[in-house]
Amino acid sequence: MTAYIRVVTTLSRITGVFAALLFASCVVVTAHLVFERSVMGRAVIWQVEYITFAVIAATFIGSPYVLLTRGHVNVDVIPHYLGTRGKFWLALTAAILALVFCLVILWYSFEWWWDVWETGEVKNSVWAPKLWIPYLSLPIGFGLLVLQYVADIYCLVTGRAAPFGPAAVEATVEAKATGHGV
Repeated sequence: MTAYIRVVTTLSRITGVFAALLFASCVVVTAHLVFERSVMGRAVIWQVEYITFAVIAATFIGSPYVLLTRGHVNVDVIPHYLGTRGKFWLALTAAILALVFCLVILWYSFEWWWDVWETGEVKNSVWAPKLWIPYLSLPIGFGLLVLQYVADIYCLVTGRAAPFGPAAVEATVEAKATGHGV
């Protein structure tokens, strides 16, 4: 299982880099859009759609990295007042519920993607991109997020990860990467 944790951690880090590159490409395309429209006086065709699709893809594909680094919004008022055992059970329950939610979204997003793949549907615009390309970010993102949740749950149950607290974030990421417990 240690190999699984290392592979998933590496994949999650790669998704973080990929999401950052997508966001950077949005900045470049936005600059191009402004230049084309303002300086050259030309109509923009593909830039707005690309930016929309890229931001959505970066959000979904980058989500495993956010989970890995515990970068998501986390209200820790309740865990603050719980003991070690209570924090553990709260973290485990939250992770399992999130895993189930992600599995459901994965299932439906795959069906949605498969439908546009089979039909060859394109966006009704001048650029007319095939919709299976941007829609693919949902099953990929949620699939990798499911893998990361499984790794997190395993690390939590085996004591490799601390359930809550600011010190737990760095220790958890390091423990997952090295295969050592916290």
